[in-house]
Amino acid sequence: MGLNLSLRAAGAAIALLLAFAGGPSMAEPARCVAGQAEIRPLQQLTIETPHGAKAFKVELAATGRQREIGLMCRMSLGPDRGMLFDFRKPQAVAFWMRNTLIPLDILYIRPDGRILSIARNARPLDESLIPSGGAILGVLELRGGRAAELGLLPGDRVRHPMFDRR
Repeated sequence: MGLNLSLRAAGAAIALLLAFAGGPSMAEPARCVAGQAEIRPLQQLTIETPHGAKAFKVELAATGRQREIGLMCRMSLGPDRGMLFDFRKPQAVAFWMRNTLIPLDILYIRPDGRILSIARNARPLDESLIPSGGAILGVLELRGGRAAELGLLPGDRVRHPMFDRR
Protein backbone atom coordinates (compact mmCIF):
# COMPACT_ATOMS: atom_id res chain seq x y z
CA MET A 1 0.00 0.00 0.00
CA GLY A 2 2.83 2.45 0.82
CA LEU A 3 4.41 1.86 -2.58
CA ASN A 4 1.06 2.42 -4.30
CA LEU A 5 0.56 5.73 -2.49
CA SER A 6 4.12 6.78 -3.36
CA LEU A 7 3.53 6.01 -7.02
CA ARG A 8 0.27 7.97 -6.97
CA ALA A 9 1.99 10.91 -5.32
CA ALA A 10 4.83 10.76 -7.86
CA GLY A 11 2.32 10.58 -10.73
CA ALA A 12 0.45 13.59 -9.38
CA ALA A 13 3.70 15.54 -9.03
CA ILE A 14 4.71 14.69 -12.60
CA ALA A 15 1.28 15.71 -13.92
CA LEU A 16 1.53 19.00 -12.04
CA LEU A 17 5.06 19.64 -13.37
CA LEU A 18 4.04 18.91 -16.95
CA ALA A 19 0.87 20.98 -16.71
CA PHE A 20 2.81 23.93 -15.26
CA ALA A 21 5.42 23.66 -18.03
CA GLY A 22 2.72 23.62 -20.71
CA GLY A 23 3.44 19.99 -21.51
CA PRO A 24 1.18 16.97 -21.67
CA SER A 25 -1.17 16.25 -18.80
CA MET A 26 -1.45 12.75 -17.36
CA ALA A 27 -5.02 13.52 -16.29
CA GLU A 28 -6.21 14.17 -19.85
CA PRO A 29 -3.88 12.49 -22.33
CA ALA A 30 -4.15 13.48 -25.98
CA ARG A 31 -5.80 10.84 -28.10
CA CYS A 32 -4.69 9.72 -31.55
CA VAL A 33 -6.82 11.02 -34.36
CA ALA A 34 -6.61 9.29 -37.73
CA GLY A 35 -4.81 11.44 -40.26
CA GLN A 36 -3.73 14.05 -37.71
CA ALA A 37 -2.89 17.13 -39.77
CA GLU A 38 0.32 19.11 -39.75
CA ILE A 39 0.33 22.54 -38.18
CA ARG A 40 0.45 24.93 -41.14
CA PRO A 41 2.10 26.94 -42.51
CA LEU A 42 5.47 25.23 -42.23
CA GLN A 43 8.30 27.51 -41.15
CA GLN A 44 11.95 27.65 -42.14
CA LEU A 45 14.53 26.72 -39.50
CA THR A 46 18.29 26.34 -39.88
CA ILE A 47 20.83 24.70 -37.59
CA GLU A 48 24.36 26.03 -37.93
CA THR A 49 27.06 23.45 -37.26
CA PRO A 50 30.83 23.48 -37.74
CA HIS A 51 30.13 21.36 -40.85
CA GLY A 52 27.67 23.83 -42.40
CA ALA A 53 24.03 24.82 -42.13
CA LYS A 54 21.20 22.26 -42.11
CA ALA A 55 17.76 23.47 -43.27
CA PHE A 56 14.39 22.19 -42.06
CA LYS A 57 10.72 22.95 -42.54
CA VAL A 58 9.03 22.82 -39.17
CA GLU A 59 5.60 22.96 -37.64
CA LEU A 60 5.35 25.50 -34.82
CA ALA A 61 3.66 24.23 -31.65
CA ALA A 62 2.92 27.53 -29.94
CA THR A 63 -0.29 26.88 -28.00
CA GLY A 64 -0.71 24.65 -24.96
CA ARG A 65 -2.83 22.19 -26.94
CA GLN A 66 -0.35 22.06 -29.84
CA ARG A 67 2.52 21.43 -27.40
CA GLU A 68 0.48 18.73 -25.66
CA ILE A 69 -0.22 16.83 -28.88
CA GLY A 70 3.15 17.44 -30.56
CA LEU A 71 4.02 14.62 -32.95
CA MET A 72 1.79 12.06 -31.24
CA CYS A 73 0.12 9.57 -33.57
CA ARG A 74 2.27 10.43 -36.59
CA MET A 75 3.38 7.44 -38.63
CA SER A 76 6.41 9.16 -40.21
CA LEU A 77 8.48 12.32 -40.30
CA GLY A 78 10.54 13.38 -43.30
CA PRO A 79 14.30 13.95 -43.01
CA ASP A 80 13.94 17.71 -43.51
CA ARG A 81 10.85 18.08 -41.29
CA GLY A 82 10.38 18.68 -37.59
CA MET A 83 8.29 20.32 -34.90
CA LEU A 84 9.44 23.37 -32.95
CA PHE A 85 7.86 23.91 -29.52
CA ASP A 86 7.73 27.54 -28.32
CA PHE A 87 7.57 27.84 -24.52
CA ARG A 88 7.53 31.70 -24.67
CA LYS A 89 9.74 32.09 -21.57
CA PRO A 90 12.85 30.20 -20.42
CA GLN A 91 12.09 27.21 -18.22
CA ALA A 92 13.18 23.66 -17.51
CA VAL A 93 10.89 21.13 -19.19
CA ALA A 94 10.59 17.37 -19.58
CA PHE A 95 9.12 15.52 -22.55
CA TRP A 96 7.79 11.99 -22.91
CA MET A 97 6.77 9.79 -25.82
CA ARG A 98 3.16 8.95 -24.85
CA ASN A 99 1.19 8.08 -28.03
CA THR A 100 4.27 8.88 -30.13
CA LEU A 101 4.65 6.09 -32.64
CA ILE A 102 8.05 6.93 -34.16
CA PRO A 103 11.47 7.44 -32.53
CA LEU A 104 12.45 11.10 -32.18
CA ASP A 105 15.52 13.18 -31.48
CA ILE A 106 14.59 15.91 -28.99
CA LEU A 107 16.77 19.03 -29.10
CA TYR A 108 16.41 21.37 -26.12
CA ILE A 109 17.27 24.95 -27.18
CA ARG A 110 18.36 27.83 -24.92
CA PRO A 111 16.91 31.34 -25.33
CA ASP A 112 20.00 32.40 -27.34
CA GLY A 113 19.27 29.68 -29.92
CA ARG A 114 22.09 27.36 -28.83
CA ILE A 115 21.31 23.68 -28.34
CA LEU A 116 21.54 22.85 -24.63
CA SER A 117 21.06 19.07 -24.87
CA ILE A 118 19.89 16.34 -27.23
CA ALA A 119 17.86 13.26 -26.33
CA ARG A 120 18.69 10.88 -29.17
CA ASN A 121 16.27 8.23 -30.47
CA ALA A 122 13.64 8.64 -27.77
CA ARG A 123 11.68 5.38 -27.68
CA PRO A 124 8.12 5.32 -29.08
CA LEU A 125 5.32 5.01 -26.50
CA ASP A 126 7.74 5.40 -23.56
CA GLU A 127 6.28 7.52 -20.76
CA SER A 128 9.63 8.06 -19.01
CA LEU A 129 10.40 11.73 -18.55
CA ILE A 130 13.20 13.17 -20.68
CA PRO A 131 14.40 16.36 -18.93
CA SER A 132 15.95 19.34 -20.69
CA GLY A 133 18.79 19.67 -18.19
CA GLY A 134 18.28 23.41 -17.76
CA ALA A 135 16.25 26.42 -18.83
CA ILE A 136 15.22 26.36 -22.48
CA LEU A 137 12.99 28.48 -24.69
CA GLY A 138 12.25 25.89 -27.35
CA VAL A 139 12.39 22.24 -28.29
CA LEU A 140 12.94 20.84 -31.77
CA GLU A 141 11.80 17.30 -32.50
CA LEU A 142 13.35 15.54 -35.49
CA ARG A 143 13.08 12.02 -36.86
CA GLY A 144 15.00 9.62 -34.61
CA GLY A 145 18.66 9.32 -35.61
CA ARG A 146 18.66 12.52 -37.67
CA ALA A 147 20.79 14.49 -35.18
CA ALA A 148 23.54 11.85 -35.41
CA GLU A 149 23.26 11.69 -39.22
CA LEU A 150 23.87 15.44 -39.39
CA GLY A 151 26.44 15.56 -36.58
CA LEU A 152 24.30 17.92 -34.46
CA LEU A 153 25.77 18.69 -31.04
CA PRO A 154 25.05 20.84 -27.98
CA GLY A 155 26.30 24.34 -28.73
CA ASP A 156 25.14 24.34 -32.36
CA ARG A 157 22.97 27.38 -33.15
CA VAL A 158 19.33 27.15 -34.21
CA ARG A 159 18.17 30.00 -36.43
CA HIS A 160 14.45 30.80 -36.26
CA PRO A 161 12.60 34.07 -35.49
CA MET A 162 11.57 32.62 -32.13
CA PHE A 163 15.15 33.03 -30.89
CA ASP A 164 15.45 36.61 -32.20
CA ARG A 165 12.74 38.00 -29.89
CA ARG A 166 15.20 38.83 -27.12
